[in-house]
Amino acid sequence: MAVQPYLFFNGRCEEALAFYQERLGAKVEMMMRFKENPDTGAAEHMKVDPEAVMHASLRIGEAMIMCSDGMANDGRTNFQGFSLALDVATEAEADRAFEALARDGQIQMPIGKTFFSPRFGCVADKFGVSWMVMVPQEM
Repeated sequence: MAVQPYLFFNGRCEEALAFYQERLGAKVEMMMRFKENPDTGAAEHMKVDPEAVMHASLRIGEAMIMCSDGMANDGRTNFQGFSLALDVATEAEADRAFEALARDGQIQMPIGKTFFSPRFGCVADKFGVSWMVMVPQEM
């Protein structure tokens, strides 16, 4: 059994894929536009832009994140009530990832030492996705 996050970027999915590739070294493993759907009438029936991303799989390290434009293409995203936890091996990696995600985003908790991690911080990226960047600490 596995749980994988599925993020809906409401018309900004392709931009988000490029952002995570550039900032986190993510790899797009699969991407399908609505017009590529084998059910040829689906995009028309759902009244979506045929160029919009119907489904994409994005690998960040060992994690798979699925994403889509969804069926709303207004460019507004609404990511609330969760954070993606990004574990990295070193404090330098944590600082790089945090800074990359914070650029054009919003720092929720500055990165620094905590009782549970030598490096931990919270940031919402430019799409509003909340991230907890941390170096795991031996317990």
